[in-house]
Amino acid sequence: MKDFMMLFHSEPNPDFNPTPEQIQEEVKAWQDWMGSIAAQGKLKNPGEALGFEGKIMHSDGTITDGPYAEVKEIIGGFTIVSADSIDDAIKLAEGCPALQNGGKVEVRDIMNFEGM
Repeated sequence: MKDFMMLFHSEPNPDFNPTPEQIQEEVKAWQDWMGSIAAQGKLKNPGEALGFEGKIMHSDGTITDGPYAEVKEIIGGFTIVSADSIDDAIKLAEGCPALQNGGKVEVRDIMNFEGM
């Protein structure tokens, strides 16, 4: 088994003001989806949602604010899963609530440097 990171991308929607019920439905959808991966023994880290504030350090030492409001896409969170291959990891992404709202799931392998 190998570890993979799933990054959840979405587009900002300043007009979306969910009701408390909609928020609860969204939370439950995420819990159910992650629970299904955990039930398979493949959830390594339940992940976290990312906030809207951040800073970026550049190679020349300058620091800028980010993420930027003009960016068309944001990374809203992540999780780490175990799978036999990247194709198996992509199958785990099926049913992700981010996909129901027009978002996407980026799956990246995590390089293992132990024993090098």
